[in-house]
Amino acid sequence: MGATVLEIILGAIIAIVITVLVESFRKPKLELKIDDPADILYTNRPVQNVRFLRIELKNKSLPKMFQWLQRSAALQCHGTIEFYHLDGQNVFGRAMPIRWSSSPEPVPMFGVIGDQKVLLFDPARFTLTPRIDVYPGESERLDIAAKFDDDTECYGWSNESYFSNPVWRNPNWCLPKGRYLFRVTIITAGEKFSETFRLINDVPRKDFRIEFALPNDKIYL
Repeated sequence: MGATVLEIILGAIIAIVITVLVESFRKPKLELKIDDPADILYTNRPVQNVRFLRIELKNKSLPKMFQWLQRSAALQCHGTIEFYHLDGQNVFGRAMPIRWSSSPEPVPMFGVIGDQKVLLFDPARFTLTPRIDVYPGESERLDIAAKFDDDTECYGWSNESYFSNPVWRNPNWCLPKGRYLFRVTIITAGEKFSETFRLINDVPRKDFRIEFALPNDKIYL
């Protein structure tokens, strides 16, 4: 009888441990990496030359031997970016909502009804905190900052940039010439994932870049 009770308890413990391990494996495994800069030449836009800096968010696949478990998608991913001086002090004292590079620009679309031109507003385009799903083995890019033409300063880039005055050069997120730290925080299903990087803005636009944070880089939250 005693052995039977012990076996039941042991079996229950093993079942709990297996369940916890399985759920741990199935949870999204997020990774933030530096993406290649995007250099774009525009016509009929607020600027002519721009370099966008971006970070790639990846939901890593399970190892082959565990892929039968089917890792979960990271649903409704959104988040913030905080900029810091190299001494760890917050530059703006607040966080900037992230913008997914693949999301549509929050600008009105033009249409024609009869012989009249009209502006069409899609509410999904105008949210300041866009959300996106990232499935196992897939990745999405998020914008960090942009540097325009021959400017020495750069600007944090989000959906707010499309409504600023002047447009794109948002004074609320202007970073003068220098080097900075920034912290990306991704939120999905109540979970938070953060990573810190360096922003190099004491160089010409062609060398404007992101680097990995150094071991002694610290920020004060």
